[in-house]
Amino acid sequence: MPFSGKTFGTVFVGGALVLTLAALAYPSLLGVQNASTNQSRIIASTQWGSLTEADRDFVVKVRAAGLWEYPLGQLAMQRGTTAEMKEAGAHLVVGHAGLDQLCRRIAPELNITLPNQASPQQQQFVATADSKTGREFDSTAVNIMRVTHGQIFPVIAKIRATTENTLVRQLADLANDTVLDHITVLENTGMVNYQQVNFQQTTPPKLPKGQLTPPAPQPGSPVVVLTPRPDLDVNTSSPTPSPNPAVG
Repeated sequence: MPFSGKTFGTVFVGGALVLTLAALAYPSLLGVQNASTNQSRIIASTQWGSLTEADRDFVVKVRAAGLWEYPLGQLAMQRGTTAEMKEAGAHLVVGHAGLDQLCRRIAPELNITLPNQASPQQQQFVATADSKTGREFDSTAVNIMRVTHGQIFPVIAKIRATTENTLVRQLADLANDTVLDHITVLENTGMVNYQQVNFQQTTPPKLPKGQLTPPAPQPGSPVVVLTPRPDLDVNTSSPTPSPNPAVG
């Protein structure tokens, strides 16, 4: 997967991670500006229910997320310096393989074109982490992924609450469990900088739409498949909450 050599404002100061990340975004048509600001506009009537612009964008966002988080998960499994980091990598790989399988199944039914590459910004996320070694790699990868997972989490909830399409609802259900699992295993590494992460989640910079948009697939090109890993014994369903301490 090609990575841009440009840097989009990712800096490290005295070991404290300062991330310049934007919210996941994607126009409703691949490589085309979205002229409509009405995400609730119905764009198709299907046997599974009405499909809105927001529904279509959500399917593409989930697919694009896997195209960069899956390879970053592989890197974490290979280069993580702790067992918790390697475990987080395995959860990313397994979780996004499952989401990708569902995206590829429902997209043709809904006439949605899926990208084969992540956006330039997302590719840069991987390149930034890949340029680090040791504990700096761990910290960089964890905080990048914790920000982006925190950004997509409320998007999933909104889609699940509003979509009238049963296929999109299935994807939202699976994405909710998977993203919550990923947030949990990332936090279990003990490397999340919560103050910085919370700031970046709520104050993303404005980047050119071209940096946020996955490139359109070449006509006739096969759909890239994120390889399932049945060899990894990982459960990515929604984690069970820890019991509260006894009171009184």
